[in-house]
Amino acid sequence: MALPAYFGYSLKASHVSADHNLTLPVLISLLVCLIPTTIGGLLSAIGISGMDRLLRKNVIATSGRAIEAAGDTDVLLLDKTGTITLGNRMATEFIPAEGVSPENLADAAQLSSLADETPEGRSIVILAKEQFNIRAREMQTLDTTFIPFTAQTSMSGIDLNDPDGNLRSIRKGSSNAIHKFIENNNGFFPENVDEIVSELSRQGATPLVVAENNRVLGVIHLKDIVKGGIKQRFAQLRKMGIRTIMITGDNPQTAAAIAAEAGVDDFLSEAKPEDKLQRIREEQSNGHLVGMIGDGTNDAPALAQADVGLAMNTGTQAAREAGNMVDLDSNPTKLIEVVETGKQLLMTRGALTTFSIANDVAKYFAIIPAIATLLYVTSKGVSPLNVLNIMKLNSPESAILSAVIFNALIIVALIPLALRGVKYRPISANRVLALNIVIYGLGGIVVPFIGIKLIDMLLVSTHMI
Repeated sequence: MALPAYFGYSLKASHVSADHNLTLPVLISLLVCLIPTTIGGLLSAIGISGMDRLLRKNVIATSGRAIEAAGDTDVLLLDKTGTITLGNRMATEFIPAEGVSPENLADAAQLSSLADETPEGRSIVILAKEQFNIRAREMQTLDTTFIPFTAQTSMSGIDLNDPDGNLRSIRKGSSNAIHKFIENNNGFFPENVDEIVSELSRQGATPLVVAENNRVLGVIHLKDIVKGGIKQRFAQLRKMGIRTIMITGDNPQTAAAIAAEAGVDDFLSEAKPEDKLQRIREEQSNGHLVGMIGDGTNDAPALAQADVGLAMNTGTQAAREAGNMVDLDSNPTKLIEVVETGKQLLMTRGALTTFSIANDVAKYFAIIPAIATLLYVTSKGVSPLNVLNIMKLNSPESAILSAVIFNALIIVALIPLALRGVKYRPISANRVLALNIVIYGLGGIVVPFIGIKLIDMLLVSTHMI
Protein backbone atom coordinates (compact mmCIF):
# COMPACT_ATOMS: atom_id res chain seq x y z
CA MET A 1 0.00 0.00 0.00
CA ALA A 2 2.93 2.35 0.71
CA LEU A 3 4.64 1.80 -2.65
CA PRO A 4 2.23 3.88 -4.80
CA ALA A 5 2.63 6.81 -2.37
CA TYR A 6 6.42 6.37 -2.42
CA PHE A 7 6.50 6.30 -6.21
CA GLY A 8 4.14 9.30 -6.28
CA TYR A 9 6.45 11.24 -3.96
CA SER A 10 9.40 10.43 -6.24
CA LEU A 11 7.48 11.62 -9.29
CA LYS A 12 6.32 14.80 -7.57
CA ALA A 13 9.86 15.64 -6.46
CA SER A 14 11.06 15.31 -10.04
CA HIS A 15 8.07 17.25 -11.48
CA VAL A 16 6.95 14.27 -13.63
CA SER A 17 3.25 13.65 -14.28
CA ALA A 18 1.36 11.15 -12.14
CA ASP A 19 0.72 8.99 -15.21
CA HIS A 20 4.07 7.37 -14.56
CA ASN A 21 3.01 6.13 -11.11
CA LEU A 22 2.29 2.43 -10.43
CA THR A 23 -1.35 1.73 -9.60
CA LEU A 24 -2.49 -0.67 -6.93
CA PRO A 25 -3.73 -3.34 -9.43
CA VAL A 26 -0.33 -3.29 -11.13
CA LEU A 27 1.43 -3.76 -7.80
CA ILE A 28 -0.90 -6.66 -6.91
CA SER A 29 0.01 -8.24 -10.25
CA LEU A 30 3.67 -7.75 -9.34
CA LEU A 31 3.13 -9.49 -6.01
CA VAL A 32 1.40 -12.43 -7.73
CA CYS A 33 4.14 -12.94 -10.28
CA LEU A 34 6.88 -12.76 -7.63
CA ILE A 35 5.23 -15.42 -5.41
CA PRO A 36 6.96 -18.81 -6.04
CA THR A 37 3.96 -20.41 -7.73
CA THR A 38 5.82 -22.81 -10.05
CA ILE A 39 6.59 -25.58 -7.57
CA GLY A 40 3.27 -24.99 -5.78
CA GLY A 41 1.36 -25.63 -8.99
CA LEU A 42 3.36 -28.79 -9.75
CA LEU A 43 3.42 -30.54 -6.36
CA SER A 44 0.02 -32.17 -6.84
CA ALA A 45 1.02 -33.43 -10.30
CA ILE A 46 4.24 -34.92 -8.89
CA GLY A 47 2.33 -36.74 -6.12
CA ILE A 48 -0.33 -38.09 -8.47
CA SER A 49 2.30 -39.30 -10.93
CA GLY A 50 4.09 -41.18 -8.14
CA MET A 51 0.93 -43.03 -7.17
CA ASP A 52 0.23 -43.73 -10.86
CA ARG A 53 3.71 -45.22 -11.40
CA LEU A 54 3.21 -47.51 -8.40
CA LEU A 55 -0.24 -48.51 -9.64
CA ARG A 56 1.27 -49.50 -12.99
CA LYS A 57 3.53 -51.81 -11.01
CA ASN A 58 0.43 -53.28 -9.35
CA VAL A 59 1.14 -51.63 -5.99
CA ILE A 60 -1.60 -49.71 -4.20
CA ALA A 61 -0.39 -46.95 -1.87
CA THR A 62 -2.78 -45.76 0.82
CA SER A 63 -1.35 -42.23 0.72
CA GLY A 64 1.12 -40.01 -1.05
CA ARG A 65 3.02 -39.74 2.23
CA ALA A 66 3.83 -43.45 1.97
CA ILE A 67 5.51 -42.90 -1.41
CA GLU A 68 7.53 -39.99 -0.05
CA ALA A 69 8.59 -42.15 2.90
CA ALA A 70 9.70 -44.82 0.43
CA GLY A 71 11.94 -42.26 -1.22
CA ASP A 72 13.47 -41.28 2.13
CA THR A 73 13.94 -44.87 3.30
CA ASP A 74 17.55 -45.70 4.14
CA VAL A 75 17.14 -49.17 5.70
CA LEU A 76 15.41 -52.13 4.03
CA LEU A 77 14.46 -55.30 5.87
CA LEU A 78 14.17 -58.11 3.31
CA ASP A 79 13.10 -61.70 3.83
CA LYS A 80 15.65 -64.12 2.42
CA THR A 81 13.22 -66.63 0.92
CA GLY A 82 11.57 -65.34 -2.24
CA THR A 83 13.26 -61.94 -2.10
CA ILE A 84 16.98 -62.64 -2.10
CA THR A 85 16.77 -66.30 -3.09
CA LEU A 86 14.43 -67.95 -5.57
CA GLY A 87 12.36 -69.26 -2.68
CA ASN A 88 11.88 -72.81 -3.95
CA ARG A 89 14.30 -74.65 -1.68
CA MET A 90 14.53 -78.24 -2.80
CA ALA A 91 15.73 -81.34 -0.99
CA THR A 92 18.78 -82.67 -2.84
CA GLU A 93 20.33 -85.19 -0.46
CA PHE A 94 19.71 -87.36 2.62
CA ILE A 95 22.81 -87.46 4.85
CA PRO A 96 22.35 -90.11 7.58
CA ALA A 97 23.91 -90.05 11.04
CA GLU A 98 26.27 -92.84 12.13
CA GLY A 99 24.51 -96.16 12.41
CA VAL A 100 21.47 -95.03 10.38
CA SER A 101 20.78 -96.19 6.85
CA PRO A 102 19.90 -93.60 4.20
CA GLU A 103 16.63 -95.45 3.53
CA ASN A 104 15.51 -95.21 7.18
CA LEU A 105 16.33 -91.49 7.17
CA ALA A 106 14.39 -91.00 3.92
CA ASP A 107 11.38 -92.94 5.27
CA ALA A 108 11.22 -90.85 8.46
CA ALA A 109 11.76 -87.60 6.52
CA GLN A 110 8.94 -88.47 4.14
CA LEU A 111 6.56 -89.36 6.99
CA SER A 112 7.29 -86.02 8.67
CA SER A 113 6.51 -84.22 5.38
CA LEU A 114 3.31 -85.96 4.29
CA ALA A 115 1.10 -83.11 5.46
CA ASP A 116 3.67 -80.40 4.68
CA GLU A 117 2.38 -78.36 1.70
CA THR A 118 5.45 -76.15 1.43
CA PRO A 119 7.80 -76.57 -1.57
CA GLU A 120 10.43 -77.96 0.82
CA GLY A 121 8.04 -80.54 2.22
CA ARG A 122 6.87 -81.70 -1.20
CA SER A 123 10.45 -81.95 -2.45
CA ILE A 124 11.36 -84.24 0.48
CA VAL A 125 8.48 -86.59 -0.37
CA ILE A 126 9.54 -86.65 -4.04
CA LEU A 127 13.25 -87.21 -3.26
CA ALA A 128 12.45 -90.19 -1.01
CA LYS A 129 10.35 -91.68 -3.78
CA GLU A 130 12.98 -91.10 -6.48
CA GLN A 131 15.99 -92.38 -4.51
CA PHE A 132 14.45 -95.26 -2.52
CA ASN A 133 11.09 -95.85 -4.23
CA ILE A 134 9.29 -95.01 -0.97
CA ARG A 135 5.69 -94.28 -1.87
CA ALA A 136 3.76 -91.56 -0.12
CA ARG A 137 1.21 -92.92 2.30
CA GLU A 138 -2.32 -91.64 2.82
CA MET A 139 -2.74 -89.79 6.09
CA GLN A 140 -6.29 -91.03 6.53
CA THR A 141 -5.12 -94.66 6.78
CA LEU A 142 -2.59 -93.89 9.51
CA ASP A 143 -3.19 -93.15 13.19
CA THR A 144 -1.32 -89.86 13.09
CA THR A 145 -1.20 -86.35 14.49
CA PHE A 146 0.47 -83.73 12.33
CA ILE A 147 2.68 -81.20 14.14
CA PRO A 148 2.72 -77.95 12.11
CA PHE A 149 5.72 -75.67 11.83
CA THR A 150 5.76 -72.50 13.93
CA ALA A 151 8.28 -69.68 14.20
CA GLN A 152 8.60 -70.43 17.92
CA THR A 153 9.40 -74.15 17.63
CA SER A 154 11.26 -74.00 14.27
CA MET A 155 10.25 -77.58 13.49
CA SER A 156 7.38 -79.72 12.26
CA GLY A 157 6.64 -83.42 12.14
CA ILE A 158 4.26 -86.20 12.95
CA ASP A 159 3.22 -88.41 15.86
CA LEU A 160 2.48 -91.89 14.51
CA ASN A 161 1.16 -95.02 16.24
CA ASP A 162 2.62 -98.06 14.50
CA PRO A 163 0.83 -101.46 14.30
CA ASP A 164 2.63 -102.62 17.48
CA GLY A 165 1.16 -99.71 19.42
CA ASN A 166 4.43 -97.86 19.75
CA LEU A 167 4.44 -94.07 19.37
CA ARG A 168 6.85 -92.66 16.80
CA SER A 169 7.47 -88.94 17.29
CA ILE A 170 9.26 -87.79 14.15
CA ARG A 171 10.47 -84.20 13.84
CA LYS A 172 12.40 -82.23 11.25
CA GLY A 173 13.68 -78.70 11.80
CA SER A 174 16.64 -76.50 12.56
CA SER A 175 19.64 -77.88 14.41
CA ASN A 176 18.89 -75.87 17.57
CA ALA A 177 15.24 -76.94 17.59
CA ILE A 178 16.10 -80.63 17.24
CA HIS A 179 18.80 -80.23 19.92
CA LYS A 180 16.09 -79.13 22.36
CA PHE A 181 13.72 -81.89 21.19
CA ILE A 182 16.38 -84.57 21.77
CA GLU A 183 17.34 -83.17 25.17
CA ASN A 184 13.69 -83.11 26.26
CA ASN A 185 13.48 -86.81 25.34
CA ASN A 186 16.73 -87.66 27.20
CA GLY A 187 18.57 -88.38 23.98
CA PHE A 188 22.04 -87.62 22.59
CA PHE A 189 22.88 -85.35 19.66
CA PRO A 190 25.73 -86.93 17.64
CA GLU A 191 28.86 -84.85 17.05
CA ASN A 192 29.12 -85.85 13.38
CA VAL A 193 25.62 -84.41 12.75
CA ASP A 194 26.83 -81.08 14.14
CA GLU A 195 29.73 -81.24 11.68
CA ILE A 196 27.36 -81.98 8.77
CA VAL A 197 25.16 -79.04 9.76
CA SER A 198 28.18 -76.70 9.98
CA GLU A 199 29.52 -77.78 6.60
CA LEU A 200 26.17 -77.33 4.82
CA SER A 201 25.73 -73.94 6.50
CA ARG A 202 29.13 -72.77 5.27
CA GLN A 203 28.02 -73.68 1.75
CA GLY A 204 24.93 -71.48 2.12
CA ALA A 205 22.59 -74.48 2.14
CA THR A 206 19.80 -75.07 4.67
CA PRO A 207 20.26 -78.18 6.83
CA LEU A 208 17.11 -79.81 8.23
CA VAL A 209 17.82 -82.28 11.02
CA VAL A 210 15.50 -85.30 11.34
CA ALA A 211 14.93 -87.07 14.65
CA GLU A 212 12.69 -89.88 15.90
CA ASN A 213 11.84 -90.00 19.60
CA ASN A 214 15.25 -89.50 21.28
CA ARG A 215 17.46 -90.42 18.32
CA VAL A 216 18.89 -88.21 15.57
CA LEU A 217 18.55 -89.92 12.16
CA GLY A 218 20.42 -87.47 9.94
CA VAL A 219 20.22 -84.29 7.90
CA ILE A 220 18.26 -83.23 4.82
CA HIS A 221 20.22 -80.98 2.46
CA LEU A 222 17.97 -78.16 1.21
CA LYS A 223 19.44 -76.06 -1.56
CA ASP A 224 18.31 -72.58 -2.53
CA ILE A 225 19.70 -70.29 -5.22
CA VAL A 226 20.43 -66.58 -4.86
CA LYS A 227 18.62 -64.61 -7.56
CA GLY A 228 20.69 -63.47 -10.51
CA GLY A 229 21.57 -59.77 -10.50
CA ILE A 230 20.46 -59.26 -6.88
CA LYS A 231 24.02 -58.44 -5.77
CA GLN A 232 24.30 -55.67 -8.37
CA ARG A 233 20.92 -54.31 -7.28
CA PHE A 234 22.03 -54.15 -3.66
CA ALA A 235 25.21 -52.38 -4.78
CA GLN A 236 23.05 -49.74 -6.49
CA LEU A 237 21.01 -49.29 -3.31
CA ARG A 238 24.25 -48.92 -1.35
CA LYS A 239 25.34 -46.09 -3.67
CA MET A 240 22.10 -44.32 -2.79
CA GLY A 241 22.85 -44.65 0.93
CA ILE A 242 20.36 -47.48 1.55
CA ARG A 243 21.42 -50.27 3.91
CA THR A 244 19.94 -53.75 3.33
CA ILE A 245 19.28 -56.25 6.12
CA MET A 246 18.39 -59.86 5.32
CA ILE A 247 15.87 -61.53 7.64
CA THR A 248 15.98 -65.33 7.79
CA GLY A 249 15.12 -68.21 10.05
CA ASP A 250 18.34 -70.00 9.08
CA ASN A 251 21.18 -70.49 11.51
CA PRO A 252 23.93 -67.84 11.67
CA GLN A 253 26.38 -69.78 9.48
CA THR A 254 23.89 -70.28 6.64
CA ALA A 255 22.69 -66.70 6.95
CA ALA A 256 26.28 -65.38 6.81
CA ALA A 257 27.08 -67.43 3.69
CA ILE A 258 23.97 -66.28 1.81
CA ALA A 259 24.44 -62.67 2.98
CA ALA A 260 27.99 -62.68 1.59
CA GLU A 261 26.86 -64.18 -1.71
CA ALA A 262 23.93 -61.75 -2.10
CA GLY A 263 25.92 -58.70 -0.99
CA VAL A 264 23.57 -57.46 1.76
CA ASP A 265 24.98 -55.18 4.44
CA ASP A 266 23.70 -57.08 7.47
CA PHE A 267 21.54 -60.05 8.42
CA LEU A 268 19.30 -61.23 11.23
CA SER A 269 19.42 -65.01 11.64
CA GLU A 270 17.00 -67.36 13.41
CA ALA A 271 14.55 -64.46 13.36
CA LYS A 272 11.10 -64.60 14.90
CA PRO A 273 8.30 -62.08 14.16
CA GLU A 274 9.00 -60.21 17.39
CA ASP A 275 12.69 -59.93 16.38
CA LYS A 276 11.67 -58.01 13.24
CA LEU A 277 9.66 -55.54 15.29
CA GLN A 278 12.53 -55.05 17.71
CA ARG A 279 15.03 -54.48 14.88
CA ILE A 280 12.76 -51.89 13.22
CA ARG A 281 12.44 -49.98 16.49
CA GLU A 282 16.21 -50.04 16.97
CA GLU A 283 16.83 -48.64 13.49
CA GLN A 284 14.17 -45.94 13.92
CA SER A 285 15.60 -44.92 17.30
CA ASN A 286 18.87 -44.26 15.47
CA GLY A 287 17.14 -41.86 13.09
CA HIS A 288 16.61 -44.21 10.13
CA LEU A 289 13.49 -44.69 7.98
CA VAL A 290 12.73 -48.38 7.59
CA GLY A 291 10.91 -50.33 4.87
CA MET A 292 9.87 -53.97 5.07
CA ILE A 293 7.54 -56.54 3.54
CA GLY A 294 5.23 -59.06 5.17
CA ASP A 295 2.22 -61.25 4.56
CA GLY A 296 1.28 -62.95 7.80
CA THR A 297 -0.68 -61.92 10.85
CA ASN A 298 2.51 -62.18 12.88
CA ASP A 299 4.09 -59.59 10.52
CA ALA A 300 1.34 -57.03 11.17
CA PRO A 301 3.01 -55.29 14.17
CA ALA A 302 6.27 -54.87 12.22
CA LEU A 303 4.43 -53.64 9.10
CA ALA A 304 2.58 -51.07 11.18
CA GLN A 305 5.80 -49.95 12.87
CA ALA A 306 7.81 -49.62 9.64
CA ASP A 307 7.79 -46.31 7.79
CA VAL A 308 7.06 -48.23 4.58
CA GLY A 309 5.11 -51.45 5.11
CA LEU A 310 4.49 -53.41 1.91
CA ALA A 311 1.88 -56.13 2.47
CA MET A 312 1.31 -59.01 0.05
CA ASN A 313 -2.15 -59.26 -1.51
CA THR A 314 -2.16 -63.00 -0.78
CA GLY A 315 -1.41 -62.28 2.87
CA THR A 316 -3.81 -62.01 5.76
CA GLN A 317 -6.29 -59.20 6.27
CA ALA A 318 -4.36 -58.05 9.33
CA ALA A 319 -1.15 -57.66 7.30
CA ARG A 320 -2.89 -55.71 4.52
CA GLU A 321 -4.48 -53.33 7.03
CA ALA A 322 -1.24 -52.82 8.95
CA GLY A 323 0.87 -51.88 5.91
CA ASN A 324 0.59 -48.62 3.98
CA MET A 325 1.03 -50.34 0.61
CA VAL A 326 -0.35 -53.54 -0.91
CA ASP A 327 1.38 -55.48 -3.71
CA LEU A 328 -1.31 -57.06 -5.90
CA ASP A 329 1.27 -59.41 -7.46
CA SER A 330 2.50 -60.60 -4.04
CA ASN A 331 6.08 -60.32 -5.27
CA PRO A 332 8.53 -59.91 -2.35
CA THR A 333 11.14 -58.15 -4.52
CA LYS A 334 8.65 -55.37 -5.25
CA LEU A 335 9.84 -53.47 -2.16
CA ILE A 336 13.04 -52.51 -3.99
CA GLU A 337 10.99 -51.16 -6.93
CA VAL A 338 8.76 -49.22 -4.50
CA VAL A 339 11.83 -47.56 -2.99
CA GLU A 340 13.16 -46.72 -6.47
CA THR A 341 9.81 -45.15 -7.40
CA GLY A 342 9.87 -43.10 -4.20
CA LYS A 343 13.43 -41.99 -4.96
CA GLN A 344 12.38 -40.98 -8.48
CA LEU A 345 9.49 -38.93 -7.03
CA LEU A 346 11.86 -37.10 -4.68
CA MET A 347 14.37 -36.57 -7.49
CA THR A 348 11.61 -35.07 -9.63
CA ARG A 349 10.45 -32.81 -6.83
CA GLY A 350 14.03 -31.75 -6.10
CA ALA A 351 14.72 -31.00 -9.75
CA LEU A 352 11.56 -28.92 -10.18
CA THR A 353 12.12 -27.15 -6.84
CA THR A 354 15.62 -26.19 -7.97
CA PHE A 355 14.20 -24.91 -11.26
CA SER A 356 11.44 -23.03 -9.43
CA ILE A 357 13.83 -21.24 -7.06
CA ALA A 358 16.21 -20.30 -9.88
CA ASN A 359 13.23 -19.26 -12.00
CA ASP A 360 11.89 -16.95 -9.27
CA VAL A 361 15.29 -15.38 -8.62
CA ALA A 362 15.70 -14.72 -12.35
CA LYS A 363 12.23 -13.11 -12.48
CA TYR A 364 13.19 -10.76 -9.65
CA PHE A 365 16.28 -9.60 -11.54
CA ALA A 366 14.22 -9.23 -14.73
CA ILE A 367 11.23 -7.32 -13.34
CA ILE A 368 12.45 -5.22 -10.41
CA PRO A 369 15.03 -3.25 -12.46
CA ALA A 370 12.30 -2.46 -15.00
CA ILE A 371 10.06 -1.14 -12.21
CA ALA A 372 12.92 0.83 -10.65
CA THR A 373 13.12 2.96 -13.78
CA LEU A 374 10.28 5.04 -12.29
CA LEU A 375 12.33 5.97 -9.24
CA TYR A 376 14.37 9.18 -9.11
CA VAL A 377 13.29 10.22 -12.57
CA THR A 378 14.66 13.50 -13.78
CA SER A 379 12.65 16.34 -15.27
CA LYS A 380 13.23 14.71 -18.61
CA GLY A 381 11.41 11.58 -17.40
CA VAL A 382 14.59 9.44 -17.34
CA SER A 383 15.78 7.64 -14.20
CA PRO A 384 19.46 6.97 -13.48
CA LEU A 385 18.33 3.46 -12.45
CA ASN A 386 17.34 2.80 -16.04
CA VAL A 387 20.80 1.37 -16.55
CA LEU A 388 19.72 -1.63 -14.42
CA ASN A 389 17.07 -2.56 -16.99
CA ILE A 390 19.54 -4.76 -18.86
CA MET A 391 16.71 -6.62 -20.62
CA LYS A 392 15.38 -3.33 -22.02
CA LEU A 393 11.79 -4.19 -21.16
CA ASN A 394 9.40 -1.63 -22.60
CA SER A 395 7.76 -0.48 -19.36
CA PRO A 396 7.02 -1.64 -15.80
CA GLU A 397 3.50 -2.61 -16.92
CA SER A 398 4.78 -4.74 -19.80
CA ALA A 399 7.42 -6.31 -17.53
CA ILE A 400 4.83 -7.36 -14.95
CA LEU A 401 2.34 -8.60 -17.55
CA SER A 402 5.08 -10.56 -19.32
CA ALA A 403 6.07 -12.17 -16.02
CA VAL A 404 2.47 -13.13 -15.22
CA ILE A 405 2.02 -14.71 -18.67
CA PHE A 406 5.40 -16.46 -18.38
CA ASN A 407 4.39 -17.85 -14.95
CA ALA A 408 1.26 -19.43 -16.41
CA LEU A 409 3.06 -20.85 -19.43
CA ILE A 410 6.02 -22.34 -17.53
CA ILE A 411 3.74 -24.30 -15.17
CA VAL A 412 1.89 -25.82 -18.14
CA ALA A 413 5.20 -26.58 -19.87
CA LEU A 414 6.57 -28.40 -16.80
CA ILE A 415 3.50 -30.58 -16.17
CA PRO A 416 4.69 -33.36 -18.58
CA LEU A 417 8.04 -33.52 -16.74
CA ALA A 418 6.23 -33.63 -13.39
CA LEU A 419 4.04 -36.52 -14.59
CA ARG A 420 6.81 -38.43 -16.34
CA GLY A 421 9.43 -37.80 -13.66
CA VAL A 422 13.13 -37.28 -14.09
CA LYS A 423 15.22 -40.29 -15.02
CA TYR A 424 15.99 -42.45 -12.01
CA ARG A 425 19.71 -42.90 -11.30
CA PRO A 426 21.14 -44.93 -8.42
CA ILE A 427 23.45 -42.15 -7.19
CA SER A 428 24.05 -40.37 -3.89
CA ALA A 429 22.04 -37.37 -2.69
CA ASN A 430 25.05 -35.04 -3.10
CA ARG A 431 25.44 -36.12 -6.71
CA VAL A 432 21.72 -35.57 -7.35
CA LEU A 433 21.94 -32.07 -5.87
CA ALA A 434 24.95 -31.21 -8.04
CA LEU A 435 23.15 -32.39 -11.20
CA ASN A 436 20.01 -30.46 -10.28
CA ILE A 437 21.97 -27.25 -9.79
CA VAL A 438 23.81 -27.66 -13.11
CA ILE A 439 20.81 -28.70 -15.22
CA TYR A 440 17.70 -27.26 -13.60
CA GLY A 441 19.35 -24.42 -11.69
CA LEU A 442 21.05 -22.89 -14.71
CA GLY A 443 17.99 -23.66 -16.84
CA GLY A 444 15.78 -21.90 -14.32
CA ILE A 445 17.95 -18.80 -14.57
CA VAL A 446 18.24 -18.66 -18.37
CA VAL A 447 14.68 -19.58 -19.38
CA PRO A 448 12.87 -16.66 -17.60
CA PHE A 449 15.14 -14.02 -19.15
CA ILE A 450 14.49 -15.37 -22.63
CA GLY A 451 10.79 -16.07 -22.07
CA ILE A 452 9.92 -12.72 -20.46
CA LYS A 453 11.84 -10.76 -23.11
CA LEU A 454 10.09 -12.59 -25.97
CA ILE A 455 6.65 -12.06 -24.39
CA ASP A 456 7.44 -8.38 -23.78
CA MET A 457 8.43 -7.94 -27.44
CA LEU A 458 5.23 -9.71 -28.53
CA LEU A 459 3.04 -7.50 -26.33
CA VAL A 460 4.66 -4.34 -27.66
CA SER A 461 4.58 -5.43 -31.32
CA THR A 462 0.88 -6.32 -31.10
CA HIS A 463 0.11 -3.07 -29.25
CA MET A 464 -1.46 -4.97 -26.36
CA ILE A 465 0.25 -2.64 -23.89
